[in-house]
Amino acid sequence: MPVKKTLFCSILGVTALFAQSGAPEPPKQLSARDLFYAPTPAAQKTAGPAKQAAPKRAVPAVEAPHPAAVEPPAAAPPAERDAPPPVSSASAQIIRAAYTGKPLGLRYSILRNNGDDYREVAPDTIFHSGDRIRVAVEVNDAGYLYIAMKGASGTWKILFPTAEIAGGDNRVESGQQYTIPSAPGRFAFDQQPGEEQLFIVLSRRPEPSLEKLIYSLGSPVASPTSAPAEPAEQPKLLTAQVSPLGDPLVGRLRSEVYARDLIFEKVDENTPGEKKENAVYVLNRTGSPDSRLVADFVLKHQ
Repeated sequence: MPVKKTLFCSILGVTALFAQSGAPEPPKQLSARDLFYAPTPAAQKTAGPAKQAAPKRAVPAVEAPHPAAVEPPAAAPPAERDAPPPVSSASAQIIRAAYTGKPLGLRYSILRNNGDDYREVAPDTIFHSGDRIRVAVEVNDAGYLYIAMKGASGTWKILFPTAEIAGGDNRVESGQQYTIPSAPGRFAFDQQPGEEQLFIVLSRRPEPSLEKLIYSLGSPVASPTSAPAEPAEQPKLLTAQVSPLGDPLVGRLRSEVYARDLIFEKVDENTPGEKKENAVYVLNRTGSPDSRLVADFVLKHQ
């Protein structure tokens, strides 16, 4: 009997060992950086119509002066906040054609001039008088980008889109780096200590509240019934009469998107991985065709 019992226990032990070794490991939780560089899901590549390039806005390259300060736009009532922004049938076709199914991602970094060129520094770097910087932004999928800055005056200024970059078109594409301001421009810190707050919005489709603020959207021209309808005027960057961003609008956009599935990851030269960088990754992991995300950070100088 003792021999049979020992043999039986040994068989149980070996069986348990094989069962344990064959058990699947729990899936690894992907970080924001992992998701940013993850390939497009194969199932989405073949589904739906062929991918088409969205038309570029034909915006004349005019100088975009700072907006004049007026009353900020009132926040939308609760019922309107929950409703998705309206999309025309043409825009919906572009969205369906270009939609890849991957989480929408943004990478931003601060480039500081070191005498020879501009190199990435940690976003929480304390800058000093005379420092010259640019903001670099990359996206992992096509979308629409908006960047604004709030300085010591308390007024929000639109930094992107501008007439100097792509003629004022704010549609951005994966695989390109966008620097604000574009070379040879740069931000220079003066001797007055303070803070500048930057606010970034990335959306797979145009953000109506910001589009109305930044662009003058033309409407179809009336024509006789016997003649074909004239196409709508192309959007144009508004002039100095446009109001700047206001805190209510920025606060509403921030609260709407932060409540969603956003993940953040700050990386520096000590972060494990082959690529050594100083940047922040922001991902909306829902992967929906109407995804959007926001990111804001403060530039401090002494």
